[in-house]
Amino acid sequence: MGKIHKICCAGFGGQGVMSLGMLFTYAGMVDGKHVTWCPSYGPEMRGGTANCVATVSDEEIGSPLAGNDVNVIAIMNNASMTKFAPVLMPGGSLFVNSTLVKERTERTDVTIYEIPASQIALEKLGNGKLANIVMLGAINELEGIVTEEALLEAFRKVFGKSKEEFIPINKEAMKLGMEYARG
Repeated sequence: MGKIHKICCAGFGGQGVMSLGMLFTYAGMVDGKHVTWCPSYGPEMRGGTANCVATVSDEEIGSPLAGNDVNVIAIMNNASMTKFAPVLMPGGSLFVNSTLVKERTERTDVTIYEIPASQIALEKLGNGKLANIVMLGAINELEGIVTEEALLEAFRKVFGKSKEEFIPINKEAMKLGMEYARG
């Protein structure tokens, strides 16, 4: 039986949680895996809640919907910690943007990774909006969801020609997340 990663990315609009999920989805396609991506928006686009579930699997995917089978969650804000930490399956991985998320979960049946993604993005790159890409690098480094080459190719697909000039800084943000995860 192959590996299935069901990744929930949650935060508020404008934090790039949709892009985070899309990048895993496109990279999965590049790697020849089965993928789905399901977005969910709150009442406002920017500032409201936003989350998506990206599934990257070696096998066919039965349902794109998230149930009790989410095994990786990226939490970018406090409200998302309260709402999504409980749905992570036992044994799963909880990635927390510790710069912004002060809430903690009492769960002891999951692995918690505190990644100061916003701080890294701001201090090392001068742009807090790259926190999602720092988180992407950390998650992929620890979970091994897709190849690094596939993620780099996914940047081109997700950002398109008009934003190609931002690929180098996104690549740097991803590398910083990977380095942080390695310790």
